[in-house]
Formats: sequence, structure tokens, C-alpha cells
Amino acid sequence: MQAELEALEASIGYRFRDREILRRALTHTSHVHERSLHSQADTKTGAPEDNEQLEFLGDAILGFLISESLVARFPVHREGRLSKIKAHLVSATHLFEVAGRLELGRYLQLGRGEEMSGGRTKRTLLVDAVEALIAGLYLDGGLEASREFVRQFVIAQANGVLDPPENGMPDQVVDFKSALQELAQARKLPQPRYAIVKERGPEHSKTFTIEVRLGRDCVCQAEGLTKKGAAQKAAREVYQKLVAGAGDGEAAAPEA
Repeated sequence: MQAELEALEASIGYRFRDREILRRALTHTSHVHERSLHSQADTKTGAPEDNEQLEFLGDAILGFLISESLVARFPVHREGRLSKIKAHLVSATHLFEVAGRLELGRYLQLGRGEEMSGGRTKRTLLVDAVEALIAGLYLDGGLEASREFVRQFVIAQANGVLDPPENGMPDQVVDFKSALQELAQARKLPQPRYAIVKERGPEHSKTFTIEVRLGRDCVCQAEGLTKKGAAQKAAREVYQKLVAGAGDGEAAAPEA
């Protein structure tokens, strides 16, 4: 486990002073429960050994750090707009992608039953581990350590959500699939169609390629660590083409 922890520390660019905090952040309750069944040690009298409390704390820290960053970045935005961006950044879908980039599943400590049922690829477990890791960084290195992690791995990997408006595109569109559907309806275009064109990589870290087609010729493809994330990226490409006027002619052509 020591080598694995060192590899994760290298990935996130932070070395824990107390590596037991990192170990706990990666420990699912199934591992602790299973170990207690095979041990005479009384685990009820000590501090929690799984990551549930750290996940609780990390969720609060993440929300604060995202809010702090958005207020600093967009000082004139209203609360409603900031809330929409924040909702995407703290969503399970986005945090699952963060976990995938870090290959966090390979570092989890799971019970045998959870391991056999594919726990290393379960979204809930991986999202909880990201939040627990944020709390672990806070406890070991203070708010600045967790702030740097959130900045580098949560905010900087936001797939264009924080981009400035381009070519008249409304500020901070978060759900590009819905935005593209509404735009197609407004322009009396065919509804967008999505298809998986490729899957690659191991089960715990797959990459999906999604194609979106609007009419006969307006087609874009994008990759993502989840099908939903890849579809959002592809929809964003088509949306921007339509708004910029580059894809009007192609997309306007009716389907055969």
C-alpha cells in the first residue's frame, strides 16, 4: 500500500505529513467492517477508520472553495448564475471524471464483497473518495492544500464551463445538451441525435467517444471519461458552431 500511496501523492503533487490521513480517505467502510469481523480488536472505542466522516467534511470544504473561486472570478455575476456553475462543479458527474483522471479507484481499500461487485468503478464510492481526499488535504496541510487540489483538479478540468462567452453565446451555459435541443427547436432544425462510436481503456478508466448529429452534415465527436461528459462536450461543439453561424447551412438541411 505504501507504494500506491506514494504514487497518488505524486499524481496530486502533495506529500502527506501524516499518511494515515490519506489511507483513511481511501478506506471504504466495507474494508473496516470486514477486518473487524476477522479481528478481536474493539473498533467501536477508537476514532473512525473509514472515510465517511472525511467525505462529509470534504463536501463542505469543496462547496466553500468552489464558491470562493467563482465569486473571485465573476464579481458581477448574480447568485443564480453562480449557483448553476457551482452545481456542475460539485456534481457527481464532474467529480466522477476527476476521480477517473486520478485513477482513484486503484487506490481504494475495499472489503472483499465490495471488490467483487466492482467497487473500484462505482461512481458513488469514487465521488466520496474525492471529497474525502479534499478533507484529508485540509486536515494534513490546511485550507491552502485543499484549495490547490480543487483549483487544479476540479476547477481547471471543468470542460469549458468557466470559459468566457464566445461569439454571442450566452454566459456560462452548463447543460449544453439541453441548450442545443432548445436552439434546434428555435431554428426549426432536426433534434440532435447522440451515438457512442468508441469505447477504449480498462473497465475502471474507460474513455468514451460520443457523436452528435444535427441534420445530415453537422456532426461533432468528443471524448470523455463518462458518456454524459462526452455527450456534453460534443453538444457544446455543435452549439458553438450554430451560434457562430458556421454550421447554419449544414444543420439546416432536413434529414432524408
